[in-house]
Amino acid sequence: MKKLAFVLAALTAAPAAAAPLCDNMGFAGVLASCNRGEAIDLTLSSGNPLYDGEGPVTLQSGAYYEINITADGTAELALSGPAFFRAIWMNEIVINDIEIRPMAIDSLEFDAAGAARISFVAIKPGSYTLSIPGSTGDAQSVTLAIQ
Repeated sequence: MKKLAFVLAALTAAPAAAAPLCDNMGFAGVLASCNRGEAIDLTLSSGNPLYDGEGPVTLQSGAYYEINITADGTAELALSGPAFFRAIWMNEIVINDIEIRPMAIDSLEFDAAGAARISFVAIKPGSYTLSIPGSTGDAQSVTLAIQ
């Protein structure tokens, strides 16, 4: 009987909800400035690490973030992470002041020096990797953990 009560309680309990970064987001909702996490800076450069920080980047589900990607032009390099790009709601990608609002992407490739900014809301909890395709070094990838 105790097992049945436990199972029923577990089934009827409300699902855990991610807490936003602020209490009163107002009219802007999840895009409110108080709901924004720290920007993530990535550098595409031949022979240099992709991410300067240590360990995985922790993101809060329901919070708004930006990834700033800078390519120095030392090689044709891409940034790939289809599983991550499907675990977020992408607001826009900005390249040379051109705003693109895609449904989904698999990767971004830089043929020359340049910069792009991806703004998004983290949605699906899990651990995801952004990496330079074809590379095997730990410094050529970054892990993003959505909680």
